[in-house]
Amino acid sequence: MPTPLFDVQSLTKRYGANTVVDGLSFSITPGECLGVIGPNGAGKTTTIRMCLGQTAPDAGSIAYQAADGRRLAMPADALAIKAELGVVSQFDSLDPDFDCRENLLVYGRYFGMRRADIEARIPRLLAFAALQNKAQARPAELSGGMKRRLSLARALVNDPRLLLLDEPTTGLDPQARHLMWERLQLLLQQGKAILLTTHFMDEAERLCSRLLVLDHGRKIAEGRPRELIAAHLEPEVVEAYGNGALALARDPVHAALRALAARVEVSGETVFFYTREAKPLLDALGRHGQLRTLHRPANLEDLFLKLTGRQIRDDA
Repeated sequence: MPTPLFDVQSLTKRYGANTVVDGLSFSITPGECLGVIGPNGAGKTTTIRMCLGQTAPDAGSIAYQAADGRRLAMPADALAIKAELGVVSQFDSLDPDFDCRENLLVYGRYFGMRRADIEARIPRLLAFAALQNKAQARPAELSGGMKRRLSLARALVNDPRLLLLDEPTTGLDPQARHLMWERLQLLLQQGKAILLTTHFMDEAERLCSRLLVLDHGRKIAEGRPRELIAAHLEPEVVEAYGNGALALARDPVHAALRALAARVEVSGETVFFYTREAKPLLDALGRHGQLRTLHRPANLEDLFLKLTGRQIRDDA
């Protein structure tokens, strides 16, 4: 078992009577991407802030295995830990007065790096972010995807061993998200560790070695994405929508049809039938010609909704 690069134990944060993070424990090893998912207010961003030393925990410990072998602790060794971290925050914090090259240069100086060393890294970082032709462009001249890639390149200027990424692809179009995913996969192949919070379930399944599911500050599930799906869900899902779909979920006359599924849920105008054998259900639904159906395997979004509920949460 590899030595954890980052080890969090019993982390707790309260604001008055509200416990935002409640006894959270996890660890990350080199080359691993640990995803943290949960609804708004689950404690994801507060956890990231405590890991960065920006918010003091009320209880628990945060330890980091430094490159020189020392075991460092947050917040006592915050500066030494931050020197080996890379951070992409939820919102862009690029300096609008500097071009891409200058953003990287100035950020590197915050780590005490020599100008010559930063200058030597800049071409590689711009190429990694697919921004080699935008070196003299300021952030206002960049698309949303370009800004996020520049933020990632900036987070790499100090060659960090651990990246903390708080919803790094929010607001990006599909092409930009896929390019960001490709770059993150490359970093994992290089042995870097990633702590990722995301609201995109396809992103979590694509990138994450393991997942933590948080709700109300507590860890309610942990494991590999496909293993979590297998443990908590029926393997097949049939979605039914269109004229008469809601009646199938509610009217007593359709009880026999509902019995063909292990579980039935309604969201909006769509009925979700969760089953271990979809064919009898599909045959029965096929006799309702006005319906439209979609048959698919269970996925992380189904897991998320089962564990945390379908109701909309207000931002915390």
